[in-house]
Amino acid sequence: MDWRIFFTAFGTIFLAELADKTEIAVLSLTAKTKSPWSIFLGAMLAFGIATLLAVLLGNVVAKFVPENVLRMVSAGIFILIGLLTLWGKF
Repeated sequence: MDWRIFFTAFGTIFLAELADKTEIAVLSLTAKTKSPWSIFLGAMLAFGIATLLAVLLGNVVAKFVPENVLRMVSAGIFILIGLLTLWGKF
């Protein structure tokens, strides 16, 4: 295992998910249902499956699309989402 990539992925996802709408939804659901372990396990399973799908799709896409194109498209999508969020349309 490449530990540098592991910790980069962990740090990036951990910081990106803090105070994210998913975390707030989990917090609300836990407060409402008073079932923290059920919520934790359900959320972890959902996030794990979503991450698995992203990794599998990324692996396939990386075989056909050059890295620099992926980087530019990803950056463009993030900028577009940021602008739409600022304008209140997303």
